[in-house]
Amino acid sequence: MAGPAPVRLGHQFNLLWAGQTVSNIGDKISIFVVPTLMILVLHASAFQVGLVAMAQYLAIPLLSLVAGALVDRWDLRWTLIGCDLVRFVVIGLIPLAYWLDFLSVPLVFAVVAVVNAAAVFFNVGYTATIASIVEPDGRVKAYSNLEASRTTSEVVGPAIASGIYVLLGAGALVVDAVTFLFSAGQIRAMRPYGGGTGRQEPMWTRLKHGVRLNWSDPVLRRTLQGTLLANIGGPIFVTVMPILAYRGLGLSVATLGTVMSVAAAGAVIGSLVAQRVSRLLGPARLIPWSIFLHSLVGLGILATPALPAAWVLGATLTLYGVFMVWYNVSTAAVRQARVPSKDQAVSHAAFRTITWGVIPVSVFVGGILVEALTDRFGVLDAAKITMVFGTLIGTLFAAIPLSRLHSMLTAEGSGAVPSAPSPAVAPSASSSSSLPSSTSRPSADGTAKVGAA
Repeated sequence: MAGPAPVRLGHQFNLLWAGQTVSNIGDKISIFVVPTLMILVLHASAFQVGLVAMAQYLAIPLLSLVAGALVDRWDLRWTLIGCDLVRFVVIGLIPLAYWLDFLSVPLVFAVVAVVNAAAVFFNVGYTATIASIVEPDGRVKAYSNLEASRTTSEVVGPAIASGIYVLLGAGALVVDAVTFLFSAGQIRAMRPYGGGTGRQEPMWTRLKHGVRLNWSDPVLRRTLQGTLLANIGGPIFVTVMPILAYRGLGLSVATLGTVMSVAAAGAVIGSLVAQRVSRLLGPARLIPWSIFLHSLVGLGILATPALPAAWVLGATLTLYGVFMVWYNVSTAAVRQARVPSKDQAVSHAAFRTITWGVIPVSVFVGGILVEALTDRFGVLDAAKITMVFGTLIGTLFAAIPLSRLHSMLTAEGSGAVPSAPSPAVAPSASSSSSLPSSTSRPSADGTAKVGAA
């Protein structure tokens, strides 16, 4: 018998995908170069590294809800183009300041804050764009492709970043800026879509509606709770990692770049098999296991320096990325199928405000902990203690609210419990388990760079 026809995502999605694939590489360059500049050029303290890391996520609790309500009213295509252009201009300020000899920690803080404010609006519009241009039965494939691009960029990004940094120093960020210009061009080439709803509802009404969508549905509420707990500890681990590598273990820029690239290759494999694993186990079963294992493998850093540091970091970060990809793809699959297209932007904005809103505090606390513990334990052990503290939060707590998702969806599909109260048609147990229609990090979100989507 002939199998099901392959899902085709279309030219619109391919243009968006190409732009995001290139800009994701730029993101990985800035993720690598900014802390490297902070530590090796500006000689920033752990406190200052944590402060700039906080700036990377400060816009999420401050702007996400407002962004969701505004993006609902704006033209989605031009919103994404505008955000890309803002990031193109602002990122270029760091190499300019370096060459003109006025680069400072406050300037880096300001640039990072503005860039990520634009990213908040982009990510909200980006999620709504997928819902607008991709049919429901293609969203799992779309998000799997985007995750594959994101993790592929993690393979080539650090290697490119370390090589360019060795050659150009801060000039490596020029490459990041140009990738956003390319992304804007790709989106400009797309046909007009998402012209804005023109809603006349008061903004506060829309904001409350977004929060209510996430809290009134018990399945969405549990994914929100689990992601929130994961994002308390995970960002601490990632923020402190360069301090551990450069100051604790004495790795060079080239070595760390190679380690991160090799580790990301494993995450690419994870993204390529994410859809298959999710279909095999069901996304609702995979969600709690993936976040538990993602956090647990962070304890691998305890093997340093007894074992070769590069090998330990490579293995730990590989598994860390694989399980995060599985979590992002599966969570997006369950969540997006339960929210109507007209509410995707405001729902996603509320979700990110709550789950990512804790990240600025957590990364700031991570920097403070390393700073406070260094005098007593030394920078190596201070970094390891802080990273273990962060990863244990996810290991011990994040999977708990997610553990009943499968049974809840099974009961819902059998009619044992009422379906989701939102205007969306809630998926049956079989549909949510096999991923026929649904949707992240990114953390296409560039972001989503250190947190669960």
